[in-house]
Amino acid sequence: MTDVTRILSAIEQGDPSAAEQLLPLVYDELRKLAAQKMREEKPGQTLQATALVHEAYIRLVDVEKARHWNSRGHFFAAAAEAMRRILVERVRRKRRLGHGGAQAPAEAPAIENLTDKGRRGDVLAVDAALDVLGQEDPRAAELVKLRYFAGLTLPEAAAVLDVSTRTADRIWAYAKARLHEELRR
Repeated sequence: MTDVTRILSAIEQGDPSAAEQLLPLVYDELRKLAAQKMREEKPGQTLQATALVHEAYIRLVDVEKARHWNSRGHFFAAAAEAMRRILVERVRRKRRLGHGGAQAPAEAPAIENLTDKGRRGDVLAVDAALDVLGQEDPRAAELVKLRYFAGLTLPEAAAVLDVSTRTADRIWAYAKARLHEELRR
């Protein structure tokens, strides 16, 4: 059992000091993922990578809402989901009428933009399409979350999902085609 897995287990058992031990072990990796994600967002973002890491981390290790972590990979998959939710919540909040929500919505992104650095497109459109994909194929949706929201490479995402890179590549091809179809609607 790795240190991260051991500490995650302690957090699950309600040990409040375990969260303090975990942050130094995972911070650099989470920061790298968040920084990569923020670089790929539209220019003018006010959320910094450090703030994204901290907000996601707080959601993940909340002792009052104990979670079960099967492994280090499971934790990082949950981190990707937390970052996704944070980014989606921010976009929705900004689009509300009091935050300029009366403006015309941005065009839906092309699915090719899921892998093009610097051209990620509309987070809300991708989130809605991802919900549809998740109902049809949860594993494909999880792979998209890891790649699109957490910025993992295909081999990194394959390791988190515990599948071969080749299998992940096939799932990725299917997910892109399915999301492309959904985003065109």
